[in-house]
Amino acid sequence: MKQQPKDMWNADLYDGNHSFVSEFGHSLIELLAPVKGEQILDVGCGTGDLAQQICQYGVYVQGIDQSENMIQQAQNKYPDIMFKVQDILKLEYNSEFDAVFSNATLHWIKQPKQALHCIYNSLKPGGRFVAEFGGKGNVQIITNEIIHQLESLEVPYTPEQFPWYFPSIGEYTSLMEEIGFNVIFAHHFDRPTPLEGDDGLKNWIEMFAGNLFKDYSESVKEQVISNTEHSSRDILYKNNQWVADYKRLRVIGIK
Repeated sequence: MKQQPKDMWNADLYDGNHSFVSEFGHSLIELLAPVKGEQILDVGCGTGDLAQQICQYGVYVQGIDQSENMIQQAQNKYPDIMFKVQDILKLEYNSEFDAVFSNATLHWIKQPKQALHCIYNSLKPGGRFVAEFGGKGNVQIITNEIIHQLESLEVPYTPEQFPWYFPSIGEYTSLMEEIGFNVIFAHHFDRPTPLEGDDGLKNWIEMFAGNLFKDYSESVKEQVISNTEHSSRDILYKNNQWVADYKRLRVIGIK
């Protein structure tokens, strides 16, 4: 039997120290502009906060996420909403939703064309796809430094270990059009993101970049994080706070 990959997501840490992920999603819901009675799929729903907000518009929302930890937390918080553990690359919906919404998820999918194909098939004709995720250059200062520190310790590192997909506007909208979407909106922008507490950068790396370290010992991981904090402080520590160099991509496509 194929071993199931370990669920890296700590739902409590996500809700506690990284609630900014949902908070920044509020304005994306305005772009979604839910209409009462619509059926909406929230792809990568996390612990359910944005699905719950979308629900307030009188729509039917279904939230999916690959993480069992996240879905369990979402179900506990919002028992009236349908949540299920689901891999976006294995969606089997066919023309069922008026809209597909996704916040801070699609940069985790390194097979973007397959994901877009599944999203497209899930939508009714005329349905809309509204998403935000990491765009080209996202957290580049942080990740370049982590990779530099790994290499300085002379441990093996290959680009395949990089856990994210951060496309440019041109790259992603071209893929959308190839799948069949009519792209009506695309915006790439800087979003400097404050991280909570003196351990903000360390916590961010532990939460979101853990997969970079899965082949290394705990001592290598701790040393790389410590060295990254030290060497990034001049650039990323401002007014007594860590600030991550986020760059986001927002898109709207119509089927």
